[in-house]
Amino acid sequence: QVQLVESGGGLVQTGGSLRLSCAASGRPISTYVMGWFRQAPGKERDIVAVIRRTGGYTTYADSVKGRFTISRDNAKNAVYLQMNSLKPEDTAVYYCAADTDYSKYYTNYDIDYWGKGTLVTVSS
Repeated sequence: QVQLVESGGGLVQTGGSLRLSCAASGRPISTYVMGWFRQAPGKERDIVAVIRRTGGYTTYADSVKGRFTISRDNAKNAVYLQMNSLKPEDTAVYYCAADTDYSKYYTNYDIDYWGKGTLVTVSS
């Protein structure tokens, strides 16, 4: 099993930046497709970004495209989400995820492994 722990959340003003980190242990993340999800108060969990095992392919939700960047460092067993030009609408708990099946990120979100989340609050 792989364990995922997020960090880097906090309070930031509109237009600011944060970098979220996801530290994995138990197994190398090179085995997994990695992703970030978020859940705002009163809303469903939604996909933010996905990166394939090699890092050669990434996808983003339309709402964050051009502002957020997902990356991975397999040697450090970590995944990152760089968040720029933050908006109040980005306020949510952000979750790191891992799964060997790329298609699960685009179907029913039945992801094998989840972190416990880190809170991002963007003030206006």
